[in-house]
Amino acid sequence: MSTLDAAPEKTWLGHPRGLTVLFGTEMWERFSYYGMRALLVLYLVKYLLLPGHMEHVWLYPQMRAFYEGMFGTLSTQQFSSWIYGTYTGLIYASPLLGGWIADNYLGQRKTAIIGIVGMAFGHFMMAFENLLFPALLILIVTCGFFKTNTTSQVGMLYRQGDARRDSAYSIYYVGTNVGAFIAPLVCGTLGELVGWHYGFGAAGVGMLIALAIYLVGWNTLPADGLREKTVREKKPLNREEWKSVLALLATVLPLTLWWACYEQQGNIIALFADANTDRRLIPGLIDWRIPVTWFQAFNPFMIFAFTPFLLSLWTRQARDLKEPNSMYKIVLGCAFQAVSYVLIAWAAWMGGKAVISWLWLAAYFALVTLGEIYLSPIAQSLYSKVSPLRIVSLMMAVQFIPNFLGGGFLQGYLGTWWEGMSHPAFFLVIAAISVIAGVLILLLERPLRPYLQKSHD
Repeated sequence: MSTLDAAPEKTWLGHPRGLTVLFGTEMWERFSYYGMRALLVLYLVKYLLLPGHMEHVWLYPQMRAFYEGMFGTLSTQQFSSWIYGTYTGLIYASPLLGGWIADNYLGQRKTAIIGIVGMAFGHFMMAFENLLFPALLILIVTCGFFKTNTTSQVGMLYRQGDARRDSAYSIYYVGTNVGAFIAPLVCGTLGELVGWHYGFGAAGVGMLIALAIYLVGWNTLPADGLREKTVREKKPLNREEWKSVLALLATVLPLTLWWACYEQQGNIIALFADANTDRRLIPGLIDWRIPVTWFQAFNPFMIFAFTPFLLSLWTRQARDLKEPNSMYKIVLGCAFQAVSYVLIAWAAWMGGKAVISWLWLAAYFALVTLGEIYLSPIAQSLYSKVSPLRIVSLMMAVQFIPNFLGGGFLQGYLGTWWEGMSHPAFFLVIAAISVIAGVLILLLERPLRPYLQKSHD
């Protein structure tokens, strides 16, 4: 039976039932990932890597020696930033392995199941202090098994040219942000206020819920599509297609710089919220303190709030023939992010050695979220439209390279500067890097315009 013959009936918002299953599975997987992300740096800096605990962590001496052999003596905060950066970076590299295994050997469904089960084990292992590094390794590998294949299954629910596919991915993206929003509120609260191990255990429970949803909805999912080596796939790219590919590759560097700044949310911004922010809701009136991890819920909540307005704005601009093209939108994404870090730098400078109001952080998250909406989905759409059809999966994997290099390793490296600089200076450096990213995109826009406006569908 072919994938199309197996497509289930429409039952939810005019879409196949399989979309509901993938929505729920993705939501709980992102709940687990962002719950882990909200806790990791705080857990390392405030607990696990302190004397009395670090001695019990398997492979701690070897991992410390590895990083210090490359970068010199590291403080606890610097070492923690490198661990966080390596983890978040490799998370975006492993989908290449998961996609290859699914396409050539196991199919999407079985590979995704391996990923879900493996991630559940990884999160539960995080509840044991000594298993930090084996747990992170399992999470990195098995997330790659999951992420690529559930995302590809969304598209496999529809026939080629089905107009519902774009809206299906928009619905699926909502699942991502629902999970990202509730994760810090649940996992973060348990980890920060009850015990770190409870937070990581809750992330593991999230993966078990994802597993249950996926298995219950197994028969609604599309049949596995194993790759067939066709003559069409072997046909080399023509001159015009190569120009489009090279034009897309030219955007990797500026996007890498942007992601290195954006991902400071889970690293330095988390530490700043903990140590340098007055988290009382209304000082002197309501002195209840906002848990540090809750700040990680601001970004997905604001995505819900802002996206409809921006979509409406772009629709009006398109009607009036004034909508900026994809590259100009990405420039605006860089600009919003730069302003967000200038704002927090100014607040830190005005506060001096005192703590600043949590409202400044709320304003920071509002601006950086606007930058994300203007950049992240736009870049994904650009790659999907411009890439030659027969290598679109490969090019979508290339689109994650900035997340891998920038959102992982470069942001971890930048995080090691935190203790050696004043806080305003650090934030201004991050703002400057965002500006550089925007300027590079702006300089590339005109020469690359003829190649980035073509579609090879």
